[in-house]
Amino acid sequence: MPSMNDLVRQHTALSESDLEWLHLLVSEWQLLSDLSFADLVLWVPTLDGTRYVSVAQMRPNTGPTSYQDDMVGHLVPRGRRPLLDAALDEGRIVREGDPEWREEVPVRVESIPVRREGRVLGVIARNTNLLTVRTPSRLELTYLQSASDLAQMIAAGSFPFPGQQVDMDASPRAGDGLLRLDADGIVQYASPNALSAYHRLGLASDLVGQHLGQLTSDLAPARGPVDEAIVKLASGYAPREAEVEGNGGVIQLRAIPLKPKGTRIGSLVLLRDVTELRRRERELITKDATIREIHHRVKNNLQTVAALLRLQARRMDSDQGREALNEAVRRVGSIAIVHETLSQNLDERVEFDEIADRVLAMVAEISPGKVNCRRTGRFGILDAEVATPLAMVLTEVLQNALEHAFAPGEQGSVEVSALRGGTREEARLLITVRDDGRGLPEGFDAQRTGNLGLQIVRTLVEGELGGSFDMVPAPDRGTKVVLDVPVGPEK
Repeated sequence: MPSMNDLVRQHTALSESDLEWLHLLVSEWQLLSDLSFADLVLWVPTLDGTRYVSVAQMRPNTGPTSYQDDMVGHLVPRGRRPLLDAALDEGRIVREGDPEWREEVPVRVESIPVRREGRVLGVIARNTNLLTVRTPSRLELTYLQSASDLAQMIAAGSFPFPGQQVDMDASPRAGDGLLRLDADGIVQYASPNALSAYHRLGLASDLVGQHLGQLTSDLAPARGPVDEAIVKLASGYAPREAEVEGNGGVIQLRAIPLKPKGTRIGSLVLLRDVTELRRRERELITKDATIREIHHRVKNNLQTVAALLRLQARRMDSDQGREALNEAVRRVGSIAIVHETLSQNLDERVEFDEIADRVLAMVAEISPGKVNCRRTGRFGILDAEVATPLAMVLTEVLQNALEHAFAPGEQGSVEVSALRGGTREEARLLITVRDDGRGLPEGFDAQRTGNLGLQIVRTLVEGELGGSFDMVPAPDRGTKVVLDVPVGPEK
């Protein structure tokens, strides 16, 4: 299905600012559809003025649809739908005519001009399925009256409100709870859901006849000057959204001033009880904070272990024993780096490039010569279960290269390159560590021989990461270590 942007740019003469206005309207018109119990289709005249193109469609959540098929992208010639022509030419809401019959279903059709800065950009066709028509309840009458007021505001160019882009998924909807206020902020009608939400805040009486702003301020007192803002918001003087909390409950409010003829006659207040949602969010925040604190404490404990090993190494008389403890310090340090990074994130995923650079800097401190260490390519974001063993593997490989590839005082270079590849379902990370040192001894087999560090590398890469490891002579000089490990998709 083509997008509204594509259809408007391909078929019409509307400017980018006009297109933004239509996007703003479409972000709001679920409310109009629900209050009208009707389907909405937005028609825009084509560039040559001979046809209309439908650029957007909305079905109601509160009633049966009038369109089983998608209408977006349809073109109809001017003259086939007289109500569209009348609304576009005369700039008024058109309701004349008998109901149409579509697949044995009677449908009432109305046309609402969409005005911006005095110009009519297009027409909304409002289609109401009349098959289930019955005597409307007080709730339905309030819905229909509110829909009529919003339609007049659209025709006058005063709705939607500029700069008030609405997130339809997060904002309250008509079915969540609706209040109709008069110009003084007094509640004229409260839907059952709206009344239940205020009971959650501690209201023991009815809402009708109450000044909503003052009542909300009393039930959910805020600290400082915010009280006045809550009063104005709940009174519906301006288009705003806010949350109020009191008596253990939390409700989300959205105020929509109603100005069908340019003067505010009252307002709609949509509201939703979000008490349980906010409780779960707070639990998740608490869990996230706890996990980050655990990573922080693990990092501190590892650093303490590293410090103890370092102190022990200074008291060793054996050079071999001292070096073994120093290697252990670096191994512990590489794991601590991962936990430090995790302690700063909201999830169990880390940007591994930063970790690789810190491992490079840590290991470079042990270089016996003047060796230049650098990284090329990008590791990207990795899961913690991959990042922790990979950091240790990288530490061992780099440590081995710097210790055995260069003589004391010798100049050289070590390059770490990373390349992500494979498919999204089976992504892989190819890591190459290359030095220009003295190379491997004759007959060396990385899969059979090697020190403790290489044994650790083989165990982690092949056993824990499920990848492959090889160490071969570099094409020109030195040694090349190749690691190929599976990683999850980079989200």
